[in-house]
Amino acid sequence: MQEQRAVRRAWELFLELGGKPAGIGEAIAASWQRSRQFGIAAERSEAPLAGEPEIFRRRSLNAALLKAARPALERSKTLLADASSMMILADPGGLIIDTAGDPRVVDLGRRNHLETGGRWEEGAIGTNAIGTALASAEAVQIHGAEHFCEDVQRWSCAAAPIRHPTDGELLGVIDISGLANPFNPQSLALAIAMGQEIEATLGQVARAEHEILLRQFVSKRSLWVSEEMLVIDRRGCIVHPLGSAQRRLGGMSGDEIAGNIRSLIGKATADSWEENCRRLFPNATLEIVNADDGAVGGILVMREPRRRTSGLPAATIPHAEPKVSFDQILGESRTMLEVKDRARLLAESALQILIEGETGVGKELFARAVHSGGPKPDGPFVPVNCGGMARDLIASEIFGYDKGAFTGADENGRPGKIEKAHGGLLCLDEIGEMPVDLQPYLLRVLEDGVVYRIGSHEARSVDVRVISMTNRELLAEVAGGRFRRDLYYRVAAAKLTIPPLRERGDDVLLLAERFASAAAGRRERSAPTFSDEALTRLRGYGWPGNVRELRNVIDSIIALSTSNRLGEHDLPPEIRFYTPAAAPSPSATASDLKAIERVAILTEIQACGGNLTKAAARLGVARSTLYLRLAEYGIGKPTRH
Repeated sequence: MQEQRAVRRAWELFLELGGKPAGIGEAIAASWQRSRQFGIAAERSEAPLAGEPEIFRRRSLNAALLKAARPALERSKTLLADASSMMILADPGGLIIDTAGDPRVVDLGRRNHLETGGRWEEGAIGTNAIGTALASAEAVQIHGAEHFCEDVQRWSCAAAPIRHPTDGELLGVIDISGLANPFNPQSLALAIAMGQEIEATLGQVARAEHEILLRQFVSKRSLWVSEEMLVIDRRGCIVHPLGSAQRRLGGMSGDEIAGNIRSLIGKATADSWEENCRRLFPNATLEIVNADDGAVGGILVMREPRRRTSGLPAATIPHAEPKVSFDQILGESRTMLEVKDRARLLAESALQILIEGETGVGKELFARAVHSGGPKPDGPFVPVNCGGMARDLIASEIFGYDKGAFTGADENGRPGKIEKAHGGLLCLDEIGEMPVDLQPYLLRVLEDGVVYRIGSHEARSVDVRVISMTNRELLAEVAGGRFRRDLYYRVAAAKLTIPPLRERGDDVLLLAERFASAAAGRRERSAPTFSDEALTRLRGYGWPGNVRELRNVIDSIIALSTSNRLGEHDLPPEIRFYTPAAAPSPSATASDLKAIERVAILTEIQACGGNLTKAAARLGVARSTLYLRLAEYGIGKPTRH
């Protein structure tokens, strides 16, 4: 009690006088100072609480961590039942994704939002075990008055970081919390032990998945005997050594290659792996390897680039983003001609453009054409997938960082994508996925033309045109508080909506023939033709995955067929047996449309045998969006047999 009174007095003096807190440990003093810098009010009584969609998204994003922690959480119900304590699992952003333990303590935690969905990073609620463990990347115990917010001082919490055993990435925190009186000094040891158990489980899973990947690699090696291959796991880590594959990757170092793959694949869904890899390695293809729980990684095949005719050695030609003109965008339907005409006019302006459209319609193709037809076609084109990189990487990737900004930072600092796009165009894909706390910094870039690297107070002038892309309804995100209204009107000075393939009529046939010709050419075969029945089936299919799905289907058909005449029997079953769903009547109410959507989702999930990844692809939505719909309609996640 005397020690707590001394800490309380130090806390009161710090709130009154500021400066460096005296009479307490260095870790607590540093955390109090950070809390003040964050503008945390000591009177704050509860942590911010995320909404159900965000909780669902974050739990889905951290499904592997949740699964590994499940045994420890289940045991805590018995272990902590009479210890007046609870066990808490938080993600790398400090959001609580699960709790278990003494039911009375779990219930008491709701007063301060110490519950699923509570945000306990230091920037939200000040000094606390979860947030301070994340900030310091070390196990820590925060007892009573050591908390920054007064009402939280009734708690005693101990937390230990959880790192992935493969590469040490910080995955989250395991925390033991209970009322400050009585104080249990063994909580920190228990948290550390539980963290080590979870890490060991993650290591076992990784080794099992790596074995699956390597078996698949060995089975495929003979098929690609003349090509170099990389084996990457679900987190973007290279499982099979680079070897001579490195020479086909533009001379990048092994660390650069690994870092680029991690940034594109690390926290992205399997649905976007192939597209992300294509951006980084234009001459490579990715074969995704699946196990019972979905994709566990993939095999990246380095295709030998076509011979250059200029006589200039390939090594002396710098890597450049491909130029695309509007004439290269295939489509002769009225809707496509109209959108291309509108895009040409917008390209000539300096306006920031928001490109909307379903997944797979070719939004980036239009962005590149806008760049080529814009005022600065020779400037850099820098694409960034806001939803395809880890939450703790996106800020440094986009805005850059100064030397010493964080542990592991390059000693010289590093420019971000915005600086790299100076004098050209920055293409922000999945803009709706950008974290809300980073959006003001992007707004400053658009309004003032300056960027601040993380850890730096130096303003760097940038001349950047921003093209944003989304498959969401951004105004709905604004209404839900997930996207800033002022930023919306900045990035959407002009809007361009790309029509889905199902609304483009005979463009389906034009694209199918062009894709078939290109796929055959890569295999040094003559261009195939389609039977009338095959063309009818292709024309009548709904194409939920749009142009991307069509291209993949055609590539698969060409790879499997030995004939230059493609018939209905060559098409995959989902196209051969496709029956269009009845369209809703013009007078359908919102509830009618919701019911239709629910039935459509259930139908696709059943057709895919419970595989949500395949169902999402057939529905033309991201897997995370499908999860949100399942929660909205009260549909439980199916069990696959």
